[in-house]
Amino acid sequence: MNHLTKLVLEMGPLVLFFAVNAITHDLMSATLVFVVATIVALSVSFLINRTIPIMPLIGGVFVIVFGGLTLYLQDDLFIKIKPTIVNLMFAAILFGGLVAGKLFLKLVLESAFRASDEGWRILTWRWGLFFIALAIANEIVWRNFSTDFWVAFKVWGVTPITLLFGFAQVPVILKYQLPEEDGAEA
Repeated sequence: MNHLTKLVLEMGPLVLFFAVNAITHDLMSATLVFVVATIVALSVSFLINRTIPIMPLIGGVFVIVFGGLTLYLQDDLFIKIKPTIVNLMFAAILFGGLVAGKLFLKLVLESAFRASDEGWRILTWRWGLFFIALAIANEIVWRNFSTDFWVAFKVWGVTPITLLFGFAQVPVILKYQLPEEDGAEA
């Protein structure tokens, strides 16, 4: 799958969620579009790749479950707490892996780059703490600001913050990067 298609499939449902909410100021309509767009994006991803990458799959399941609860119960609490729960779950998985001696971040990202276990441990700590910070930020925003502000923050705040945080990890990646393995047999 090319990078543009991947980006559209991963970010498209969220952008549609924002757009529908911005136009209608109706979180229920936006949530319905979010859920349907997520199902479509996951289906298209599966049709193209014959598999669904783990992170979009996990995120998609949470959108469908919490979006479904929001729509069924007509209570926006569920879609608003979804980011908190997902981020705390990711943090718990990463920190639980450290306690168990597993580097789950390495399992997910190893195909992107190779690093020493020390590098993976540092990145795991940083990403785990970052996920906790995102959970706290989500709680502060949805509890203290309007729904429209929360939706805008979710799309135009969290996404750039996450990208900036990811770019800020490049020095760690470079410092602990392992040399490429030579494909030739001796």
